[in-house]
Amino acid sequence: MTWLHDWSGLIVGWLLYAMALSGTLSVFRPEIGAWMRPELTARHVDAVEASAAAVRWLSIHAPRSSAWYLEPANERAPYTLALWEQHGAYIQRALAPITGAPDGIRDTLGGDFFYRFHFELQLPYPWGRLIAAIGAMALVLILVTGIIAHRRFFVDFFTFRPGKNQRSWLDAHNLFGVVALPFHLMIAVTGAVTLANLMMPWGVQAAYRSDLGAIAHDLNPASVERTANGRPGRLAPVSPMLREAERRFGEAGLARVTVTSPGDSASIVTVVSATDDRIGIDSHTISFDGVTGKILAEHIEKRPAVRVFDFLYGLHVARFAPIVTRWLYFISGLMLTAVIATGLHLWTIKRQRRQGGFSTALVECMNAGFIAGTPVAFCAFFLASRLLPLQMTHRAEQEVHILFVIWAFVLAAAALRPPQQSWITLLGLSALGCVSVGVIGGWPHDGVGWSVSIVALMLAGGFGFATQRSALRHSGKRRGK
Repeated sequence: MTWLHDWSGLIVGWLLYAMALSGTLSVFRPEIGAWMRPELTARHVDAVEASAAAVRWLSIHAPRSSAWYLEPANERAPYTLALWEQHGAYIQRALAPITGAPDGIRDTLGGDFFYRFHFELQLPYPWGRLIAAIGAMALVLILVTGIIAHRRFFVDFFTFRPGKNQRSWLDAHNLFGVVALPFHLMIAVTGAVTLANLMMPWGVQAAYRSDLGAIAHDLNPASVERTANGRPGRLAPVSPMLREAERRFGEAGLARVTVTSPGDSASIVTVVSATDDRIGIDSHTISFDGVTGKILAEHIEKRPAVRVFDFLYGLHVARFAPIVTRWLYFISGLMLTAVIATGLHLWTIKRQRRQGGFSTALVECMNAGFIAGTPVAFCAFFLASRLLPLQMTHRAEQEVHILFVIWAFVLAAAALRPPQQSWITLLGLSALGCVSVGVIGGWPHDGVGWSVSIVALMLAGGFGFATQRSALRHSGKRRGK
């Protein structure tokens, strides 16, 4: 079990580290999106009116799109997130809650980048999700074998021996692993379950062959599919439809609004309830005729199998979570990231004492590049959202390009330099990057700004401390020689 734990952790460790860190950030996906769009100052918005304004703007600027997909504004995200198809490509923009227009709002992916990256890895479908699914299954294996291999870790949890090199790293590994062990197991299992159809597609294929429409209908019977008939049709005012859906949903509110075939007489408006008050997701759906505004179908999900899946998915994404629970998710996610990082570092420490060699040195270089370099790249993404010109063409894509260019640069730098020097340099850059994120927004004016600044500066302090310790250890080794 120890052998399996060590080698499975090494093989997928760098992948899991990036997934865990980006997944941790995506706990505050809406808040990061709001921080990256400082032009939006409103915090109390009407989801119905904001959605109706977005529909009016899209009716003028994207009338020929096959569908509009909206995530209505709310207190956490004071903007309507819209996705629509235009000239064969999909465009995603944040729309102002009052005007429904993107004018004056910087083009950025915001927290959506971290959310999608942690299960798609910026790769085309289905490869990114398939790799993430395999990583989630590997994490389950690593956790279970770790519990067995470290059979005394509940006892060792109460012992921390600083300054003991391998012993100290193992104590830290055990500490971060035990404190949030239920969270680690839950997030790994639910992550694997949500992507299980990619690893085990044969049941769906046997039941439905290639009929994707039948799958979608059975999963959500109220989602009406109608082919555009080519006859123009004026979309009815959506506010009354959304108000009726809001009344039927009760306190749940609106999660998604989809308008298919806008401008066609066969248009459909589908509204899905939000899930802020419960763990399960997408339990209530209503479809309206886009031209008449009449209800065509309504479905409240009560099937046990679907509700179990919705419950597990809801646990993973934590949309239900109040503010205290979200912070617990965030802190536990940082602990999972630390478990992976300390485990990777332990692998090299053990082998340096036993044999060393080229392979161990290569892993140590990669550890420095990924563990200390990934925060540098993520900080670059935050900084790019504030520093790039507002009117830059394809601005959101440029932010992502900057992140990956910086990431490639730090990985290459780690591979070309002695590992200890790479640790010192990259940890220092991580500290500098976090300080820059903490101060670039100026004096915070709301809770989101304060939270980003405080967390960034606390992480900067942690990276700064790690830089100092690494430098002292390196200088001590040189004097010893």
